[in-house]
Amino acid sequence: MKILSYLLAYRRFLLIVLTPLLLLPLPLIIKTKEAECAYTLFVVAIFWLTEALPLAVSALLPAFMFPLFGIMESKQVASAYFKDFHLLLIGVICLATSIEKWNFHKRVALRMVMLVGVNPAWLMLGFMVSCAFLSMWLSNTSAAAMVMPIVEAVAQQIIRAETEADALEMSCSNGSVNPALELDGRLAAQFLSLPNLILQQDVTTVWEVLCAQLKMKTKKKRSRYLRCLFFNAPNMCNIVLIEVSLPTWLRGKSKKDKYSGVFKVMCLCVAYSATIGGLTTITGTSTNLIFAEHFNTRYSSCQCINFGSWFILSIPITVIILVLSWVWLQWLFLGFDFKNMFKCGKKKTPREEASAQVIQEEYKKLGRMSYPEIVTLILFILMTLLWFTREPGFIPGWSSLFPKYKGYATDSTTALVIGILFFIIPAKTLSKTSNGENTVFGYTPLITWKEFQSCMPWEIAILVGGGFALADGCEVSKLSEWVASKLTPLGSLPLWLIILISCLIVTSVTEVASNPATITIFLPILSPLAEAIHVNPLFILIPATLCTSFASLLPVANPANAIVFSYGHLTIMDMVKAGLGINIIGVAVVMLAIMTWIVPIFDLYTYPSWAPVISAANST
Repeated sequence: MKILSYLLAYRRFLLIVLTPLLLLPLPLIIKTKEAECAYTLFVVAIFWLTEALPLAVSALLPAFMFPLFGIMESKQVASAYFKDFHLLLIGVICLATSIEKWNFHKRVALRMVMLVGVNPAWLMLGFMVSCAFLSMWLSNTSAAAMVMPIVEAVAQQIIRAETEADALEMSCSNGSVNPALELDGRLAAQFLSLPNLILQQDVTTVWEVLCAQLKMKTKKKRSRYLRCLFFNAPNMCNIVLIEVSLPTWLRGKSKKDKYSGVFKVMCLCVAYSATIGGLTTITGTSTNLIFAEHFNTRYSSCQCINFGSWFILSIPITVIILVLSWVWLQWLFLGFDFKNMFKCGKKKTPREEASAQVIQEEYKKLGRMSYPEIVTLILFILMTLLWFTREPGFIPGWSSLFPKYKGYATDSTTALVIGILFFIIPAKTLSKTSNGENTVFGYTPLITWKEFQSCMPWEIAILVGGGFALADGCEVSKLSEWVASKLTPLGSLPLWLIILISCLIVTSVTEVASNPATITIFLPILSPLAEAIHVNPLFILIPATLCTSFASLLPVANPANAIVFSYGHLTIMDMVKAGLGINIIGVAVVMLAIMTWIVPIFDLYTYPSWAPVISAANST
């Protein structure tokens, strides 16, 4: 038992040592550059999937393994670790830093929730829309971390309001005699009609008839106690309110269970909407950025993947998945009551009043929009407009103003220009005192370098660089060509089946590995697959990239899930049950999209001129 405990304690160390040793026969027996590159790829992939080493540390392995194997020179490998992707990431993080610093994200989230109302179903939709919108421009993790405190505050206020309402109801109704029939309408509406009990004096008989009537007449929500009106015989001058304890089989859920469904669904909606919103933009999640950089590097003559084209193809996917996920979570935890959801003029429940109160109070605390928030909003809108109008496709974009330098400016150019402005524009303006004199503040920009560093995901930056280095190594060593030749027989399968299989494999792997690591491993495999079967690479790469984000089953699958799970309202089975449905919805919608509206955007049924042609000689 001691040996077993030692093995468990040092399992990561053993994995780090044994993985390279067990795979060592591959380059020693098969003495080719392809085998040596495959050895490096396998070692890095296993470390990424198991996270035996930090992801960024594993990503640095090709930097010394490729030069030692003679695959690439050290300076060639080093150049792969900083590319156009990193410049784009820096610009986006500058925007995200300012949004977080000046609480602009909180104002957006609260305002969106206030617009949809406080009915539990609409409240959930409000949180989902606001979180998804934030996730379009910030990281999924940041979006979930920003919205969850608001959700938690609303949840705690709901508990407080419902507890007070229950206590008030119990104090008003518990065994009280009311000669004047001074019963409020809300309580009276809950009493059962008991015409057969008017002359009964035996409480046992009353109880039996009550149970019989409850079985026959109603399937309404049952409470722990049954309250009824009882006429005091024989003169029937008093009306007595009797409260009788129900047996276990008639009791409803406890107060904790009664509202736990609301808390669970509100937490899950934040985790899943953060992931869904990230699908919408190239900058929304690291997997989209990794795909864009890989594609633009491998197929440099194709300039079809940019911010605008990605947004056009993904916005319908995001909207459909978001709506279906809302319906799924609502049905799974709360039931879908269309009548109550769309009923006009309905009186608010204590839960809804508590939610509205919390949201209103939180929004009032923010006060009027400050100067830094206004500047951040203007720069945010400017960055988005410049991204959309660089090469919109249907009209000439602003990049056409530089015809001699076509293709020189990319989305990262826009991101950097706007990002640098955050370090230049002052965070405070001159203000006048009561004497009319200007108060001078020290010069402080909207964001500082320290604040930027605290938000910059350096681990992701190095991880992506390692993925680019592996991709370059596969090209130089001809490993990608060898993989393509072996995958050629898959061309006999129907195209939709190949896409579905790749989506399911990626979705399964991303549940146990990080999303960036998963897409970094599969892109160099799926690109040669598409070339080998003579299919437009976008036909396979786009759905695989989107499905990499569907890590919904476990708390450890992605950071957004972990943040939500840490609040203590969810169990593992809650997340597995809900996440399975989200994954099925996601894969189904992506398959629908890639076979319908995405086809004409990129002319997917035509093998493009920018993709290499695999000759018959290479496939033998």
